[in-house]
Amino acid sequence: MLKIGLTGGIGAGKTTVSNLFLKLGVPVIDTDVIARELVTPGSAALNEIAEAFGKKVLTRGGALDRKRLGQLVFSNDAAREKLEAILHPRIRKAALHRIKALKASYCILVVPLLIETDFIRLVDKVLVVDASDHNRIKRIKARSGLSEAEARNILDAQTSRSERLSVADYVIENDGTAAELQAKVNELHRLITSACKNGTGDEKK
Repeated sequence: MLKIGLTGGIGAGKTTVSNLFLKLGVPVIDTDVIARELVTPGSAALNEIAEAFGKKVLTRGGALDRKRLGQLVFSNDAAREKLEAILHPRIRKAALHRIKALKASYCILVVPLLIETDFIRLVDKVLVVDASDHNRIKRIKARSGLSEAEARNILDAQTSRSERLSVADYVIENDGTAAELQAKVNELHRLITSACKNGTGDEKK
């Protein structure tokens, strides 16, 4: 089974694209979803996070305070690495387990930090969802209520578009309409499915 890693910067439209593949019947494994499942109240991962960062990262109900934790690790490399050391091995194990259970010609593994981490070693191909900084900032502001300066700070802290695109096997540009995006996903699905049937694995970008 061909394993395709889907990634892209914040606001590019990773979730939208992965949902379109899902509607086409392609198995989608989202590492963000796995991460949320791993930190439910009482879980080993959440207990370890609380030990590492203190009770301040928990809500009164004992759940993870994502906003508070995000503030702690956003601009602190040491804190971010500590969090990744807790979560990434667990996410990787869960993702591999789910991949092995699949029966499909190909699957999509959604990893926001695919090229920045060793998760890239889990996939055969890399699909980058790309969009202009203007559109990404507009989407971040709309869904998060952040100012333009705050949104741009998040973009600037992430891997650059050029770095992502340099490792891409496929690119889906998401600067147009919903119908145009659907057409791009449909065409890529057709190409990949055809290549998998032919056993070439050399589908055109």
